[in-house]
Amino acid sequence: MRALMLAVAVALLALSTAAAEEDLTGTYKLVSSKRKVVETGETLDTWGANPKGFISYGKDGRMLVLIVTDDRPKSESVEKITDQDRAKLFRTMTAYGGTYEFDGKTIQHHIDISWNEVWTGTTVIRELKREGDKLVYSSPAAPFSSDGRMSVVTLIWEKVQ
Repeated sequence: MRALMLAVAVALLALSTAAAEEDLTGTYKLVSSKRKVVETGETLDTWGANPKGFISYGKDGRMLVLIVTDDRPKSESVEKITDQDRAKLFRTMTAYGGTYEFDGKTIQHHIDISWNEVWTGTTVIRELKREGDKLVYSSPAAPFSSDGRMSVVTLIWEKVQ
């Protein structure tokens, strides 16, 4: 009986440790976003040299992300913003929210609200590796939105303390 109780305790400890390792809850700041062009091996910044962004994962299974480039236009005032500025602001950001699932290797974002309605109702899947307080996301090779070249995108997020 004692051996059985010990075995159950060890199993429960292993399960709680695994769950803690898979727990992503919290807010992370974007520190790097690069893409590697498959054909040439060329590495490029995807959101500028100093991208800005945050991603948050809640205990309720919901997530939100906002990313912007480092060169966004800034009008004199809200009243003086032009349609050209509005278009560039839209092109230099991504934002969406929804639910998430993490299995220890891949993250799925089930998008139910987004800055671009084409994304609403879709699921984004990325490989995810942990490096200390950092999350490293990698996309599968796919045509890049701005030039159509097959690319792998890697984003590095650091937990906000």
